Amino acid sequence: MNVTPAIWLITIAITIAFFVFEFFVHVRKPHAPTIRESAVWSVFYIGLALLFGVGIGMVSGWSFGGEYFAGYLTEKALSIDNLFVFLIIMTGFAVPKEYQQKVLMIGIVIALIMRGAFIALGATLIENFSWVFYIFGAFLLYLAWQQAFSSHESDPSNGRIVRFMRRILPVRDEYHGDRLTVKIDGKRFVTPMLLTIVAVGFIDLVFALDSIPAIYGLTQEAYIVFTANAFALMGLRQLFFLIGGLLERLVYLAQGLAVILAFIGVKLVFHALHVNELPFINGGRHIDWIPDIPIWFSLLFIGATIAVATVASLLKTRGDRLKADRERVQGRPVATAEVDEH
Repeated sequence: MNVTPAIWLITIAITIAFFVFEFFVHVRKPHAPTIRESAVWSVFYIGLALLFGVGIGMVSGWSFGGEYFAGYLTEKALSIDNLFVFLIIMTGFAVPKEYQQKVLMIGIVIALIMRGAFIALGATLIENFSWVFYIFGAFLLYLAWQQAFSSHESDPSNGRIVRFMRRILPVRDEYHGDRLTVKIDGKRFVTPMLLTIVAVGFIDLVFALDSIPAIYGLTQEAYIVFTANAFALMGLRQLFFLIGGLLERLVYLAQGLAVILAFIGVKLVFHALHVNELPFINGGRHIDWIPDIPIWFSLLFIGATIAVATVASLLKTRGDRLKADRERVQGRPVATAEVDEH
């Protein structure tokens, strides 16, 4: 894929312009977005991402187009998992709804910057060290195992970094609008708004470690990696308000993401064996009999996994709700673990 420096500069400039537009049009004036506003802009950004993928396919070939769509689907699914943690953070810090947009906006910008740095680092490693695919693959398999059995029960608003900041900085317990600091009686205090943003930024760092190796398992084109990440993050703020109530019903999202990460981890290990140069594996020679997983299969597998996880989650929560209603009607106590687990 031939991407000139001029195309890179134009792409980065347009990405920055979109986020500047978002800030001045939607975020600068604190307000809680309506469902209609969130739905319209969510559809707009998703449509824009799909059109961009079609453009890549038409200009550079559908092999690259398929890599983009597989990467975009994966990053979007991981970003929705981010939203679940953001929801826990917002609840933990009791962020007023009208200020949540600003927290999300800053968090998304931090995420894009961090992912950009990891993309550059990943591209350099892949170009110079083919054995890095073994590390990426093993790391994704470990993350898949962790994701499958994680429960999101820990409270990021009470994490180590936040506790450390509370110890070294004077912190006010109440919000002062959307200000990060406030001066009272000549002394500067940190507001909960700043602590919330720090917690979101730390979570962004953790999720960047997941997402970049995952998408490099689907494409080695840094341009596709960057644009898929950028489009996955665009509209994430609106999606938070649109599906906020639905997030708690996606009880199998973590397991679905675990399957996707494990699949990409295996794909990376297979690729590492294909380009093997390590002397203690097959005498430093490539292993050609290992199957090469085509991008069309990756795209189909990722899409199907997301669909199955979503449908299974909604059926599970609907079944739990109906069971709870029946038990209430029959006058039996409702088992808390069965109803509240989601």
